[in-house]
Amino acid sequence: MRRWSVLLCAFLLCTACSEPPQKEMDRASGAIDAARAAGAERYAADVYAAATASLQQSHDAVQQRDYRLALSRALDASERAQEAAKLAADNKAKARGDSETAINQINTALQQLDARLKAAAVARVPAPAVDRARKVATDAGAALQKARTALKDGNYLESLATLKATSSEITEGIRQIDEAIDARSPRAVRRKR
Repeated sequence: MRRWSVLLCAFLLCTACSEPPQKEMDRASGAIDAARAAGAERYAADVYAAATASLQQSHDAVQQRDYRLALSRALDASERAQEAAKLAADNKAKARGDSETAINQINTALQQLDARLKAAAVARVPAPAVDRARKVATDAGAALQKARTALKDGNYLESLATLKATSSEITEGIRQIDEAIDARSPRAVRRKR
């Protein structure tokens, strides 16, 4: 009796791998489509690429009539695609939060830069000394608007990329204005005499 059950298991295992695992491959393909729809190409690129590679390996194994490998790769592709979809959702939410935070920080820094430009005008700082800071303010305003549009459109990574260097440029602009104002202060004028 025991011998028959071993033979039956071996027979079932052999017949299970005697034809392409089409259902599993279709399931993996559907999972990859769902992951793509969730934004996995952008927000979980490595895991998504691994899922698509596993599915391709499954197709290749079918062509070579290695149905066990095809089944294994199809199951792997499905699992990785599900992981990519979950990771994409997490990373997308994080990118949105980071983008909103960056926009708020740049907006505050830009307001500080505008205030320093007004202070420079009151201190009668020569225009050439603040020209670069004015350009930074103009560029930062444009970048901020572009980032807000990208955020509104759901392009969170683009929004973050737009603002990447803006903060340090604003900080440098404020520093240059402060130096120019300090140079125009009455003490600095008296020291020159």
